[in-house]
Amino acid sequence: MNGRYPDLDQNLGYPERIAQIKPFLAMEILEKAQQLESQGNSVIHLELGEPGGETPAAIKEAAVNALHNNDTCYTHSLGKVELREEIAAYHKRLYGIDISPEQIIVTSGSSAAMLLAFSALLGAGDRIIIPDPYYACYPNFIRYVGSEPVPVPVREEDAFKLQANEVKKYLGPEIKGILINSPANPTGAVLGETELQELAELGPCIVSDEVYHGINYGNRDRSIMEFTDQAMVINGFSKRNIMTGWRLGYLIAPVDMARKMQKLQQNLFICACNFIQSAGIAALQETPEVLEKRFSDYNERRIFLYRALQKMDIAPARLPDGAFYMMANVKRYTSDSYSFALRVLEEAGVAVTPGIDFGPGAEGYIRISYACSMENLKEGLSRLERFLNNLDPG
Repeated sequence: MNGRYPDLDQNLGYPERIAQIKPFLAMEILEKAQQLESQGNSVIHLELGEPGGETPAAIKEAAVNALHNNDTCYTHSLGKVELREEIAAYHKRLYGIDISPEQIIVTSGSSAAMLLAFSALLGAGDRIIIPDPYYACYPNFIRYVGSEPVPVPVREEDAFKLQANEVKKYLGPEIKGILINSPANPTGAVLGETELQELAELGPCIVSDEVYHGINYGNRDRSIMEFTDQAMVINGFSKRNIMTGWRLGYLIAPVDMARKMQKLQQNLFICACNFIQSAGIAALQETPEVLEKRFSDYNERRIFLYRALQKMDIAPARLPDGAFYMMANVKRYTSDSYSFALRVLEEAGVAVTPGIDFGPGAEGYIRISYACSMENLKEGLSRLERFLNNLDPG
């Protein structure tokens, strides 16, 4: 294995919008790890955000019951009205905001919601601000619709939070939106009331990826729609409700924008899966007590991981407040995080995601996911510490 950023297209004559899409390095590492495992090697997986445990029984039962009731036909392109009403009620309970079911589009995962949002908001030559580091897929979606991402650095010493005064420096007539992600992948950063209010006041449409809401170890989650009604929210069930493979998400937007995206939904996807939408209703009815218990173990692992990284002298400057990721600063060892991650995988048997997957601002870091058992986390960190002890810092 070499450390070159993998280029899978090889200029084979694909359209430009396809050729410029980069591989998702978290998946590249996973696939290399699986290859090593097939050869009999032991690998500890700390590379993916795959919540531990099983999908709750009530959610599975709701889907099975829907199947027994023959809920297998097309639904309304916006999604089942019962689910959209439940989503609206959920946002009223959590954030105190009034949303009409006509503003909601139920999608086949939050990735589909992202594609609809960017397709409706952005055109050729348009630009949208994103934080750097960012979720690896954001630039690929943006470029796919013919637009350009404008990365704004977020700094470790600021807990990787996007700052409105920094964003202002990049504003211009070609900027059609500002993309935010809180709690954030890969950094775990959480934007509070002040940060969200200041970003909302800048003017461009805010696209808020809130898929990690519910996994917040400090104050309560705040939605961008508490601060402006001219925003789009992307959310889903994968992380909070342990439903990654169910592929169920949703998008909230102003009514006129939702209508534009509905037409795209009709053509691209028709609708989300009928019986899985019934599972979404059950998921939204989980109580706060259930969710608090579910994520109490994450908090224990978050603190354990941070202390272990401090001991190795690679901890981020601030303890992340949300999600289940932590960026370990390995700049003293490397300026090529992909090569470094491959070495950690091959020599230590630990799969981590290279920081470069998340943008230039994440080079020199590795992302560690603690969405795993405490046993695996301890073993993975023990292996990583032994690996680092055998290295000479650069």
